Amino acid sequence: VQLVESGGGLVQAGDSLRLSCVASGRSFSRYAMGWFRQAPGKEREFVAAIGWLDGRTYYRDSVKGRFTISRDNAKNAEYLQMNSLKPEDTAVYYCATGAVEPTTMETDYDYWGQGTQVIVSS
Repeated sequence: VQLVESGGGLVQAGDSLRLSCVASGRSFSRYAMGWFRQAPGKEREFVAAIGWLDGRTYYRDSVKGRFTISRDNAKNAEYLQMNSLKPEDTAVYYCATGAVEPTTMETDYDYWGQGTQVIVSS
C-alpha cells in the first residue's frame, strides 16, 4: 500500500494550494481519509477528515472556512483545497487513510503518505 501526496509548494499569504493524495495497492473507498500536518518543532496535528459513507467532513477550527477536503473513490484519492493561506499554515502535510470513521486521532489511521511541504510566506 502506498499513499503519495503532491501539490505542496511555496506561496504567499492569501494564496491557494490544492493538495492531492493518491493511494495504490488496495481500495480505500470504504475507509475514512484525512489530512494532518506538522510544523517545524511541533507535533503533528489533525487538519481535516472525510468519511466514506456519507462524506461527512471535519476540520480543525483554525482552517474552517478556508480548507476543503474531498475525495474521489473511483481514483482512490483525496484532496485538500487550501484557500486564504496564512504563514501559520506552513507545515509538512500528510494524507492518511484506513480509519473506520473520520476521526481526529492519528492512531486511528493505518496508512500514511510521505508528506508534502507547504510554505506560506508573509
